[in-house]
Amino acid sequence: MTMDNASILIADDDQAIRTVLTQALTRIGMDVRSTGNAATLWQWVERGEGDLVITDVVMPDENGLDLLTRIRKVRPDLRVIVMSAQNTLLTAVKASERGAFEYLPKPFDLAELVQVVRKALMARSESRVPKQAEISEEELPLIGRSSAMQEIYRVLARLMATDLTVMIAGESGTGKELVARALHDYGKRRDGPFVAVNMAAIPRELIESELFGHEKGAFTGATARSSGRFEQARGGTLFLDEIGDMPIEAQTRLLRVLQEGEYTSVGGRSAIQVDVRIVAATHRDLRQLIRQGMFREDLFYRLNVVPIRLPPLRERKEDIPDLVRHFLALAQKEGLPEKSIDGAAMQRLTAYNWPGNIRELENLVKRLVALYSEEVIGSAAIEEELLDSPAAADEEASDKSENLSDAVERHLRAYFAAHGDNLPPAGLHDRILREVERPLIMLSLDATKGNQLKAASMLGLNRNTLRKKIRDLGIPVVRGAR
Repeated sequence: MTMDNASILIADDDQAIRTVLTQALTRIGMDVRSTGNAATLWQWVERGEGDLVITDVVMPDENGLDLLTRIRKVRPDLRVIVMSAQNTLLTAVKASERGAFEYLPKPFDLAELVQVVRKALMARSESRVPKQAEISEEELPLIGRSSAMQEIYRVLARLMATDLTVMIAGESGTGKELVARALHDYGKRRDGPFVAVNMAAIPRELIESELFGHEKGAFTGATARSSGRFEQARGGTLFLDEIGDMPIEAQTRLLRVLQEGEYTSVGGRSAIQVDVRIVAATHRDLRQLIRQGMFREDLFYRLNVVPIRLPPLRERKEDIPDLVRHFLALAQKEGLPEKSIDGAAMQRLTAYNWPGNIRELENLVKRLVALYSEEVIGSAAIEEELLDSPAAADEEASDKSENLSDAVERHLRAYFAAHGDNLPPAGLHDRILREVERPLIMLSLDATKGNQLKAASMLGLNRNTLRKKIRDLGIPVVRGAR
């Protein structure tokens, strides 16, 4: 079989799609047959016809994913491309788990589809059908039909059956832990534990003990042996959240573990084998931290095997109605009354920029359901809530925060340039940052009257990171301030 005489079987109940695909593939020399139902496609497959199948999911007589399962049983070497207008993570995961060569959401790019067809015909087929996970729409952690989310679904579906290390980047509140949980819950380690640890929430001196555990007597206060997160996550997934806040000395230890595949607990002597999948996440620009000497470049490459960027909500506003309906349904499951949102209110929600991303939207929906008696929530309630939102105040201050960050960076760079170097040695750079941090944080807290959320925004920090720095640096906190 060669590319120019390959036999392609197409099943889609949309005549226009069948016509477009037939014309495009015939034009490059392929033999194409198409049908509007699953029964005819199944007959062709059973007779041993076709080198490649392109099938829709929703057809009048059978679901394309169920048909895919049957095809894999009788002809495991036959490659299948699945298309669907049901653009959810569920569709992408099920297509991957049932052995599809590729999943393409509708509307698809014709040139991309032709390239996928070429790739499928050239690739060696995989005869093993992965174990299927029983997944329902209600269990899905990720919501959205935007093109940005479709690409994420496709990447996640490809990663489910692997142990590749993944780095998730995105602003606070974009759902990084949800992506990590999806990789675990629908992946090959789903029967093992999912252990999450936030680097920004652990005191610097306790990070190694937290990750790798410690033996009795290893340090003052270690009255008994304690297992670390690596040991707790054995056979499962270890989610290292806010990896950009990990101190350099702990980064060195983590790099050694990833390189050697084993570690020793604090105060221990016996090596413990690593048996976890690592998923890391950050809201910070790690490449910039590398240039500043605050993050190890070699560790970055160890963690950044498969990068996933989660878009902020302002870049996927078409997903807001689906997210709102999802959060309304969740609120009802939690015992809150059934509510809906009218068209004008939904338009206002869609127009808002959501500096707090999905987390801010979810909290707003819960407040609306809990505090407003109307069964149908209108735009007036939305306006009132958005006006009082701390994130709205942060959004108003965003220009100032950007100017403050730029000014600090500019002055530091000017200082180092004046001393004949672009960047200082790592140790010196860290010391200077520590000397600058305390007065800078105190000035920011003073400017925001102790509001830590606003101060964190001004400094370009996660609020948990700011709280940890306030505690570590012994900065006095204004009582009653957020």
